[in-house]
Amino acid sequence: MNAALPTHAPVSCPVPDFGVSSDGLFVARLGDAAFAMIPKRNGGYFLGSGWRLSKSLSDWTRSDFFGHGGDVGDETAFRALVHEQTEHQAEKAALGRRESRTAASTPWGPSQGAVCHGEGVVFHTTAGHGGFHLSPERNAKVHPLLRNVAGYYEEDAAWSAVATAWPDLFTALERRQAEEALRHSWPDAWEAIHGRALRPGESRARDAEAFAQDHAKDWVVISAIHSDHHPGFTEVVATLGGQRDPSAQERRFIVPSKDYKVGPFGFVMDETRHVAYDGPSSFIGWRDRGRD
Repeated sequence: MNAALPTHAPVSCPVPDFGVSSDGLFVARLGDAAFAMIPKRNGGYFLGSGWRLSKSLSDWTRSDFFGHGGDVGDETAFRALVHEQTEHQAEKAALGRRESRTAASTPWGPSQGAVCHGEGVVFHTTAGHGGFHLSPERNAKVHPLLRNVAGYYEEDAAWSAVATAWPDLFTALERRQAEEALRHSWPDAWEAIHGRALRPGESRARDAEAFAQDHAKDWVVISAIHSDHHPGFTEVVATLGGQRDPSAQERRFIVPSKDYKVGPFGFVMDETRHVAYDGPSSFIGWRDRGRD
């Protein structure tokens, strides 16, 4: 089903220039692209991006960066990500993609620009979104579990179906990103294509399914607020399995705020430690309700 991987001749690309910004950020310039290792509010860093910064690296500041490229562990990881972008740009140049203007209509609005990745594979940008449009011949090669009958694939995640079907039209970085998007968002398709089951921790969607199954009969928090009536505690509302159906039974609990650490799929009440609560509420919607 999938095309062979590309074997394009190397194309020279700018060498990244590393430095430190005026406010102490590790930064790098790669052609017109700019990158920074930006501290997160709760610890750690993320990859910030900017474009065509004419100033010297030492004059850059946090406000020059607007993009968010995911988490970065440390300076070594930051340098590795920038070098990955270097290889990506070289591969993209070798692919010879063609830009054009078109009056095409897309599900996301009128096209404001198009990039032809190959015959019948066109990426459209619009005022608010964008994505790929495939010709009928190209679209027929997309895996049935991923195929859109109209041949449109939005840029957030569905584009991974295009890169999976036609890997020769994409860079190594894009293929890796497509594989991740597929694994996390469409695990059934990923398993069908790769011929094996995903293991715990490999797919957010699969892990969410396992969490829901494991905690279907547990009280899982659906909303929380710092308690006005019990300083140092968090008041929470929970439902069985974390259901958000308006008809679902709700129960309130009081949890020490230091213990309230929400996992990727929610906070599960431990009824041996957290006692159901029916006292005065800090939730506006609960203040006029009767007692549980």
